[in-house]
Amino acid sequence: MAITGKLDQRFSEATEATSWEAAAAALGAAGLYWLTTVRDDGRPHVTPLVGVWIDDTFVFCTGAGEQKARNLRAGTAVAVTTGTNTWNSGLDVVVEGTAARVTGRQRLTTLADAYRAKYGDDWDFDCDDEVFDPEGEAALVYRVTPTKVLAFAKSPHGQTGFRFR
Repeated sequence: MAITGKLDQRFSEATEATSWEAAAAALGAAGLYWLTTVRDDGRPHVTPLVGVWIDDTFVFCTGAGEQKARNLRAGTAVAVTTGTNTWNSGLDVVVEGTAARVTGRQRLTTLADAYRAKYGDDWDFDCDDEVFDPEGEAALVYRVTPTKVLAFAKSPHGQTGFRFR
């Protein structure tokens, strides 16, 4: 997959684009993300959650009865945001893409290991072929495949768009 980035001069004081490596590092290091899904009546639903950035995709889990899971049954378009929540330092990143369920014991085990490595024992999952934590409050696992990523640099401010082909 080719990832190309371009600085949008219309919204930028910066003279250089944010590198893909910097944007991906911010996505990987974030402790908290915000997921936006769309309700079946068209209203957005935004919720904070933990997740992992792995193989240039974002992975998260949710209970089957939660609003985001219900929304994803109706439509797969999502946005994932993270950043520093400050005006003059850091990097904010927005991932636009589509979410799809992840199944298969080996894939889920790999992702559970990534959660454990990032968040410690608080996010320690067993897996079966369908979900994290099958013996407890089963969590559906989703992978967001990006179609577009926006990186918002600060001091100097710059907006870089990345396309995935």
